[in-house]
Parts: sequence; C-alpha cells; structure tokens
Amino acid sequence: MAQGQGFGFGLGKMKELTEAIKKAQQVQEGAKQLQEELEDMRIQGEAGGGKVTVTMSGNQEPLDVSISEEALGEGAEVLSDLVLAAVKDAYGKSTETMKGKMEDLTGGLNLPGF
Repeated sequence: MAQGQGFGFGLGKMKELTEAIKKAQQVQEGAKQLQEELEDMRIQGEAGGGKVTVTMSGNQEPLDVSISEEALGEGAEVLSDLVLAAVKDAYGKSTETMKGKMEDLTGGLNLPGF
C-alpha cells in the first residue's frame, strides 16, 4: 500500500461518500413519511360506468367495494367481471401514484462512484 493512500479513498471520495450517505438518510426519512401518506390515501377504481367501485389505499390495501343495484341485476358472471375490472383499475391507479411518489422522493439521489 502506498504511503498516504489509506484504503484507496482520497479526501474527495470520502466527501462524496459522506454526501451519498446523507442523501440516503434523507431518502429513508422521506420514505417513512411517504409510507404514512400512502396509507392515508384513498384511490378509487371503477367499472361499468360506476356500477362497481373499489377503493384502495396508496399502499394497495383494499378498503371498500361498492356494487350498485343495477350491477346486481347483471348476473354473477358479469358482476364478477365488473368487480375484477374495478380492482384492476384501482390497482393501476395506486401503482402509478406510488411510482410517481417514489420517483419524486429519489429523483435527486445521485450516488457517485456507483
């Protein structure tokens, strides 16, 4: 090992590493806040022009299903399709919301040297 070289990190690399650690800590703190925010969100999906609605949290936890009287008269097979479509709609909206929030949170994270 050459004299004064330590473990191969110069002072510049140590500063970059310190900054990266700070940014990672900020992201971790932001992730905790985001988790709480997502839990409180209510995202609604629907099918059949609103005959069936499904509500999920931002964390994709199913919270509510609403089925209109009109949808009940459609028969079991059609009703099943409507419920599935509403779940997929709510899930897709929830996924996009979560993805967007995560991109906002980590957008400025640039880990040097990695």
